[in-house]
Amino acid sequence: MPVKKTDCSLQKIIWIASYPKSGNTWVRAFIHNLLREMHSNAPDAQDINGLNRHTVWEVKAAPYQQLLGRPPRECTPEEIARTRPEVQRLLAAARSSAFLMKTHLIMARCEGHWTINLDVTLASIYIVRNPLDVAISYAHHAAISIDNTIELMADPVLRSHVTDDRVYELIGSWSTHVASWMSVFDRPIFVMRYEDMLRSPVEVFGRLAGFLRLTPTSDQLRRAIDKSSFAELSRQEQENGFREKPPAAKKFFRAGTADQWREILSRDQVQRIVYAHAPMMQRAGYLLPNCGGDILPATDQLAGADRLVDPSRLDPAEFSNAR
Repeated sequence: MPVKKTDCSLQKIIWIASYPKSGNTWVRAFIHNLLREMHSNAPDAQDINGLNRHTVWEVKAAPYQQLLGRPPRECTPEEIARTRPEVQRLLAAARSSAFLMKTHLIMARCEGHWTINLDVTLASIYIVRNPLDVAISYAHHAAISIDNTIELMADPVLRSHVTDDRVYELIGSWSTHVASWMSVFDRPIFVMRYEDMLRSPVEVFGRLAGFLRLTPTSDQLRRAIDKSSFAELSRQEQENGFREKPPAAKKFFRAGTADQWREILSRDQVQRIVYAHAPMMQRAGYLLPNCGGDILPATDQLAGADRLVDPSRLDPAEFSNAR
């Protein structure tokens, strides 16, 4: 049986993927600001309402309607899932070179069809954030309780809703989402942690620039980082609004910090999150191999569990040795 050959000329999509409220918009803002610094030396920061200049969001309804012949609201979940790979192919074919595409999709099959079309994928950037903080940010974003958010984050078939403007995204649980993207082996992938972006921005964003084969000067890199800061993004939202903010949310750029969970989550809420996600939290560097021993009830502790590590103080060398 002949082996199917992939048309590599269509491999143009560089995904910017993350679970919701994990830093996707921050990374997009940085890339826009970096390109502006390198090519125009722009004095001002990138307009947050112009982040579609270099990035596309494949959930937009228009290409689906083009291929399906009717609005996505009138289509079944299976029809949308079947059309998704073709939409991605259509978007790639329309571009003359590599381009960036935002997504919150899990890398998995949905209704029998893959969510991500690797035939048109060049590479991926994956941003991961401590689920203890994601729960807080996601709750504010969706205007629901933290307890309800914790339940949603443990749902392996969680998906967003179809609207007039967007198709649904299969998101999955925090653990399945992280596992799906961190398991990609046949395309280059750059994994970055939200906490490291806060703690060591020059190092982390510098490595991201290198992954994208960009060679900014140190001054260009630092200016791009400064122009993508939480303070700048929040200022712009306050003055001009942000089109991507859902109607129910009070603010899109709410805090931009790590370890909020220490002051906000109850012990029970922390236990529920760690119990649901301990293996992937450990793999992503948020727990040592004990997987949260002092947080889970004694009957649920994994062997050797004894303490929760503070991700902002995690020594990468220690974590690497631990694995």
